[in-house]
Amino acid sequence: MFTEEHELFRSQVRAWVERELAPHADEWEKAKEFPVEVFRRMGALGFIGPHYPEDCGGGGGDWWHACVVAEELPRCRSAGVTMAMLVQADMATPVIADLGTKEQKDEFLRPALKGERIAALGVSEPGAGSDVAGIRTTARRVGDEYVVSGQKTFITNGARADFVTLVVKTEPDKGYGGVSVLLFPTDVKGFHVGRKLEKIGNHSSDTAELFFEDCRVPARYLLGEENQGFYYVMKNFQGERLVASVSGVAGAQLMLDKTLEYCRDRKAFGKSILGFQVWRHRFVDLLTEIEAARRLTYHAVDLFDRKVECLREITMAKLFAGQVVTKTADECLQAHGGWGYIEEFDVARHWRDSRLLTIGGGTNEIMREILSKML
Repeated sequence: MFTEEHELFRSQVRAWVERELAPHADEWEKAKEFPVEVFRRMGALGFIGPHYPEDCGGGGGDWWHACVVAEELPRCRSAGVTMAMLVQADMATPVIADLGTKEQKDEFLRPALKGERIAALGVSEPGAGSDVAGIRTTARRVGDEYVVSGQKTFITNGARADFVTLVVKTEPDKGYGGVSVLLFPTDVKGFHVGRKLEKIGNHSSDTAELFFEDCRVPARYLLGEENQGFYYVMKNFQGERLVASVSGVAGAQLMLDKTLEYCRDRKAFGKSILGFQVWRHRFVDLLTEIEAARRLTYHAVDLFDRKVECLREITMAKLFAGQVVTKTADECLQAHGGWGYIEEFDVARHWRDSRLLTIGGGTNEIMREILSKML
């Protein structure tokens, strides 16, 4: 769990997020992007890779440090910024730390943790999301190069990524047994970004379609072993799902706290909204469910940090957190009445943004399917 060192780190992250990011949330939401400088500044402060080993540019901390960052970033009031940073720190890069050679870490991981190179994770395709074995983007070995062809979509940071941790098929006829992972620099000939996708929420985060037309990358950019990528991706999903759950629960708590404050002041029929028993009881239920979701995610963090097998616990945390977060957002908007539907209140943005948690990183349906197979 959190130590005094973690809480000191938390105070530093929180102060910076509230001072440097939160005041710009409305501006960045309207612009549908935020400055690249945010990556560099977070990296320089050690907020991107506090849980990575020092020998690859990290802070040498544990997974509770990552948990602190995930819990404090929602205070920036823009889920798009939070999403972009979590992709950089906990989705596109962990597999490099786990499998990368020293040269790969120096070229890709170290600058990513400094915020000097923006990373994206290239898994989803128009016809394959959670079904990793169904991807169709190929990488054909030709001498000392791979020739990459295909398409990716729903790629966070995709429009301005300097490299993509790219999931490809090196043996297209072998299903999950033919999947590999490549480090793909985006300055390669034949690569181009399609359109930036218009989303319901997470507006300040760029989400793009990527196209690969006979792109050649050195074979030394292969991560781990060829055709073992499915297993690497499945392992990588665990950290992705866990950090998303941690951050989602923290964001739900923040929004509920703001809603309680609003409902203490807001009057209806001569008394505050909290004067009505129906709302007091609803809020108590939400507080209880958020606390349950937090404890479930913390239990999973503890196991994950100690490298104990925890597929079941992380999957349950992702499933339950998604349900609690979306329910909380809906109830908080309802408590605001008509003002909840107006853009000037953060609850409207939170309501849109939170919906992604039951979809991204594996849908709730996939979480249930994973758990049902473990019965």
